[in-house]
Amino acid sequence: MRIGLGWQRAQWLRRALSAGLAVTLLAPVTACRPEITPSGTPTTWPADSARHWQWQWQLAGVLDPAVEADVFVLDPVGTTAAQTGELRSRDRRLVCQVHVGSVHPDDPDASRYPERVRGVTSTRTGRTWLDVRQWDTLRPVLADRFRLCRGKGFGAVLLADADGYDRRSGFPLEFDDQLQFNREVAALARSLALSPGLLGALPQVAALAPDFDFAVNEECVRLTQCAKLLPFADAGKPVFHVEYTGVPADFCVTSVGYGFASIRKNRTLDAWRLPCPPP
Repeated sequence: MRIGLGWQRAQWLRRALSAGLAVTLLAPVTACRPEITPSGTPTTWPADSARHWQWQWQLAGVLDPAVEADVFVLDPVGTTAAQTGELRSRDRRLVCQVHVGSVHPDDPDASRYPERVRGVTSTRTGRTWLDVRQWDTLRPVLADRFRLCRGKGFGAVLLADADGYDRRSGFPLEFDDQLQFNREVAALARSLALSPGLLGALPQVAALAPDFDFAVNEECVRLTQCAKLLPFADAGKPVFHVEYTGVPADFCVTSVGYGFASIRKNRTLDAWRLPCPPP
């Protein structure tokens, strides 16, 4: 009987030691992964990970949740809560893209924008520029758009069309009008537990970098404008960059050298992507 008990005790100790070794071996791997922000809180962007994010920007086609990316920039209207839930289960960071300076006839809330804040309609995009000086009118609509993002599980918001002053908007918008509006929208996002990001608007990057947590840029290598995004990179904030032409081997040397997370995409922003290797 004693021999049987001794054998069982030895087996138990062997299994315990094996389990402890497995935990020890796995611990460093787990520690190296950035922790995903819990649902209901704004996304965090650890500065020591800024150069290492892999990202995906998809606004068209069937969402591919299996893409090997840490960060997904998506359309909050077309993306379902089930899809965001699946991505969050994979520890992905989710960013909803919201057009804050324009409205499209197909937007579900288009009727909430009165005619007095509507300007010129772009023939290329079909979007109508808004008078960003009318904050009291625009704020409630934008707040509800952000609440939609938050309700679907997004932790960050990318502000698109935040440069109407630099376009033929139909309004006499000045640089400072846009600057004030962009800061107000960023503050609104934070008040609703969303991390704000800036799309484009390169002439205002130096002034706005302290107000935003990340930036998204299109074709800064082709247009030789990457240096304008250094206020984000130098502050340890991620810059997510895309090129629509060329091959990664050509533009990655430049963009990764600046510290950006870069990919090659189709202009339609479907699921296809070619990422630059991390540094």
